[in-house]
Amino acid sequence: MLPQVITIEKGGSLTRVVAVMSAMVQSVPIEVSLREHKRKRSESQNAKLWAIYTEILRLGGEDLAGWTKDDLHEHFLEEHFGSEIKEMFGKKRRVALRRSSRLNKMEFKDFLEFIFRYMSERGVYIA
Repeated sequence: MLPQVITIEKGGSLTRVVAVMSAMVQSVPIEVSLREHKRKRSESQNAKLWAIYTEILRLGGEDLAGWTKDDLHEHFLEEHFGSEIKEMFGKKRRVALRRSSRLNKMEFKDFLEFIFRYMSERGVYIA
């Protein structure tokens, strides 16, 4: 049986949760864990991030010639969240400690603000 994740909105009913758990426990023992639900970044936030990268590349001048949006993404993740050196097949590379796909809405907002601040400190102002 695959893990089941059920999200209950604030003030929501437990009826569905109890029904699912009752059905499951009829066939196998179950383990229940509870944790606070934090909303992941929204699709519009994600779209905005990649639009920002396009704008940075457009405005960045020679300093960013040859760089891609994926390059920028890795750079900003490493700068904001830190990085570690990982080795695979004898090659080493820096890897960001966190990925943007795992951020909740507030953490993602902070990440976007970091990018705006970082670029403005380098004379690139994004609208």
